[in-house]
Amino acid sequence: MRPTPEQLAAAQDTTIPDVLAPDLRVLFCGINPGLYSGATGHHFARPGNRFWPALHRSGFTERQLRPEEQDQLPALGLGITNVVARTSAKAEELSREELREGGAVLAAKVARLRPRALAVLGIGAYRTAFGQPRAVVGRQPEGLGGTEVWVLPNPSGLNAHYTLDALAAEFRALREATAVPGQPA
Repeated sequence: MRPTPEQLAAAQDTTIPDVLAPDLRVLFCGINPGLYSGATGHHFARPGNRFWPALHRSGFTERQLRPEEQDQLPALGLGITNVVARTSAKAEELSREELREGGAVLAAKVARLRPRALAVLGIGAYRTAFGQPRAVVGRQPEGLGGTEVWVLPNPSGLNAHYTLDALAAEFRALREATAVPGQPA
């Protein structure tokens, strides 16, 4: 069900719950939820967002899940959080300070939950939140404690730098690198 303009407006500056569990294979981390996600309560909910298709095409899921099926992710060893918890119409509305504070909160969350890998979906947000101005897409040389850190492209449909196939290829590299020996990758 598509949110109304009034519901979208009411979602400004709200939060939605993370999808978390301890010891995940991958904790995916968006920049912050958009208004569509805020109105629906589901991560990456806006039509045109390529997170769910990329997750499936990369092999993380057997079929393409819908945003309202996000609670199935922890059983697959996957979770979702955000650098900044509050919703906004555009990520550009976030201040550098909010992103840096969000990076500190995220680091504490990772220390508590101990995922095998953290995948930040947006290079600009990662660079600001973690003070890494030269970071590039892919596995980062420094992790957070025992957690590998990856930067993947932002799956927003507005990110014209990456096609869905290119996005899925980056997700696939993460999936293959975090495969558990003796279990399906």
